[in-house]
Amino acid sequence: MNLLIVEDNLMILKGLKYYLESEEFNIITSTSYKEAIEKLEINRFDLIILDVSLPDKDGFTLCKYIKENYNYPVIFLTARDDIDDIVYGLNIADEYITKPFRNRELLSRIKKILNINSIIKFKNIKINTEKKEVYKDEKLVNLTSLEYKLFLTLVNNKNKVLSKDFLLDKIEKETGNFVNDNTLRVYIKRIREKLESEDIIKTLKGIGYVVDEK
Repeated sequence: MNLLIVEDNLMILKGLKYYLESEEFNIITSTSYKEAIEKLEINRFDLIILDVSLPDKDGFTLCKYIKENYNYPVIFLTARDDIDDIVYGLNIADEYITKPFRNRELLSRIKKILNINSIIKFKNIKINTEKKEVYKDEKLVNLTSLEYKLFLTLVNNKNKVLSKDFLLDKIEKETGNFVNDNTLRVYIKRIREKLESEDIIKTLKGIGYVVDEK
């Protein structure tokens, strides 16, 4: 899912991007009203996280523009804790969270708005995304952190072929190290072995991998 974060505090922006990407969201960032408008014109988003205080125009103005032109759900994430600001913000957006905030609270609000269940089920597999645990036939599968993230990425894109390049980029972002096709094959092989199945993750030779529900 694509999220746009509009925030001019670079430290907060970097932290949010890192945290939400670790939760399998695709994050695009902006530090101003003008830049946000440009990102909105060329991307589709599932949700916007928006600061009220921006360097060019305020977030209230941007929120009204978003609702009038795109109707994406918006969460205000701001230090503005005046009751009038909160009431006004809740009238035009979907949520209003004041800083300082907890990442887990923000994640919970995002999932509620997007109707994301913390339990994913398909075939005989169950994934608890809150606990980051995978079960097969109700038996815990002991995946490493990177194996879990790779498997969750495939599951979140069920019935869609993910290219080798996409998955290699995912591994590089997680480890900070260059990886090649052989490394990816090793990770997929380990996940299959731990799931005790060759059928859950299917290989499309020369293209990539897919989890389907057939």
